[in-house]
Amino acid sequence: MKAEIIIQGRSLHNTDILNIKNLIRFNPQWNRTRLSRELCILWGWRNAKGLLKDMACRTMLLKLERRGMIKLPPARNGNGNGRLFQNLSVPPINQDPINDSLNQLGTISLQIVNTRKEANLFNFLLKEYHYLSYKTPVGENIRYIAYDIKNRALACFLFGAAAWKMEARDQYIGWKSEVRERNLPLVVNQMRFLICPWVSIKNLASHLQSKVIKRINKDWINKYGHEVYLLESFVEEQRFQGTCYKASNWRLVGKTKGRTRNDRHNCMQAPIKTVYLYPLTKKFRSYLHHIQPVFE
Repeated sequence: MKAEIIIQGRSLHNTDILNIKNLIRFNPQWNRTRLSRELCILWGWRNAKGLLKDMACRTMLLKLERRGMIKLPPARNGNGNGRLFQNLSVPPINQDPINDSLNQLGTISLQIVNTRKEANLFNFLLKEYHYLSYKTPVGENIRYIAYDIKNRALACFLFGAAAWKMEARDQYIGWKSEVRERNLPLVVNQMRFLICPWVSIKNLASHLQSKVIKRINKDWINKYGHEVYLLESFVEEQRFQGTCYKASNWRLVGKTKGRTRNDRHNCMQAPIKTVYLYPLTKKFRSYLHHIQPVFE
């Protein structure tokens, strides 16, 4: 192992890996959640709000296991991070066609998914109607459901961890690999965007994009205690033209190389996608080039 590696914006040395292995070895009764929380307490790893960064820690532990550096205790939750949902209960949804104009819809609310009822609706909509289906996201994430004034579900958003490497994005930012490894949590990926199939409203998609862009940074700060400076999204060019991204001023910066978003070994094939970015501040490059994570 190198003398230092950087995962989730944290520098890890040989002694850190040894400490993690010892925690696992001497506490066989701990599950993964307990392990991540105890490790955060041991390291004093907290976000700007003073909360334990246990989700970031869990993601770090999963990445270490994937590299073959540690062996985590077996997952005890059958619906844990990164797993596909199975046998979801069907929530009550009014699927009558919605063909109103934006003006007729009235005020559209964008709600963060917080309750179990909202989560079940969100999970069901994406699993059933998004062409990529849906599995539980790993690490920091925010989920939204858009409702009209009659409380009818119109659309869903999922924001989560940015792709590990993306040539078009990384060239646009202009950061070096060691800086990217530290500051990648300051970039957020729009992992899913779904307009419910019974909804057909002109300009709705770009309208919702504009609404979520205006609030994502504040919501991220409220939940995780740190800002984000750049959004990314990948659009499969054989399926979509990226019209709503262009209409809401996202920047088309290039295309993917036909590999999955977390492929580090150039061996996982995927459809070619166009890469769109949205800077949340004019100074995004300055913040993303900063050698220490702003939120640490």
